[in-house]
Amino acid sequence: MSESGKNRRDRAAAARDAAAADERRRERLVRIIGAVTVLVVVVGIIAVALVARNSSSTDATPAPTADPAAAAPAGTLPSDDPLKYGVPVGTAPADAPVLEIWEDFQCPACDAVEKTNGAGILDLANSGQVRLVWRMATFLDRVNEGGDPSVANSSTRAAAAFGCAIDAGKTEEFHKVVFDNQPANEGDGYTEEQLIAFGSDIGLTGGELDTYTQCVKDGTYLGWASNSGAAFQEAGHPGTPFALLNGVEVPTQTLVDQAALEALVKGGGSASSAPSPAAS
Repeated sequence: MSESGKNRRDRAAAARDAAAADERRRERLVRIIGAVTVLVVVVGIIAVALVARNSSSTDATPAPTADPAAAAPAGTLPSDDPLKYGVPVGTAPADAPVLEIWEDFQCPACDAVEKTNGAGILDLANSGQVRLVWRMATFLDRVNEGGDPSVANSSTRAAAAFGCAIDAGKTEEFHKVVFDNQPANEGDGYTEEQLIAFGSDIGLTGGELDTYTQCVKDGTYLGWASNSGAAFQEAGHPGTPFALLNGVEVPTQTLVDQAALEALVKGGGSASSAPSPAAS
């Protein structure tokens, strides 16, 4: 082999080694940036949740009036169920871990969880890994007390409209749309016109849209929404979002981290396998 040929091979090998080293550095940088991004998102959600919990004490909020006989959307859990008034999602077997998530449709931290890992949470439910139950809180109605009457009781009215969408078979679609359209300022609320417009946004047309619209206008499920709000107050939870897996609180940073949430679910959500709750 000529000296020039050996030199060319050496230079090519050195170039390959340098390129591989550059690629390893790039991958490490991507992982670091990704981890930092997730951390920033989680810290932001926890900060928003902490402010909401500190400023929205359930002790200062009168409990909604409960009426166990109130009409309820099809398939929601009855008043004698431990997860009363909850909205089951997915097709998990009866022995799957139960993931219940309390939300208020006016809650910015709930919106952040939805946008960060809502799709991942739904994947767990729709793949049968968890029995997901959405539970509606309404305590943020007090934010607009004495304010614009056109958006009064927005948490309760949005939850009631959710019930109308559940009847129409658009549970997941409405859940996404209502958060996608959450007012920028907490307490600005939803008008009736907005809630009605969500019917078209979730794909309802014709007679189904007419039925949904009338359901919203009639306030068919206001009693059910109030019942769920009362159940939240009775449970004494500090604020929303508030999640439990088989009765054990799920820290917010776990709820928004799909890998951590999947690991917790695979562990069955027992007290021994669950991470320590974060201060939130």
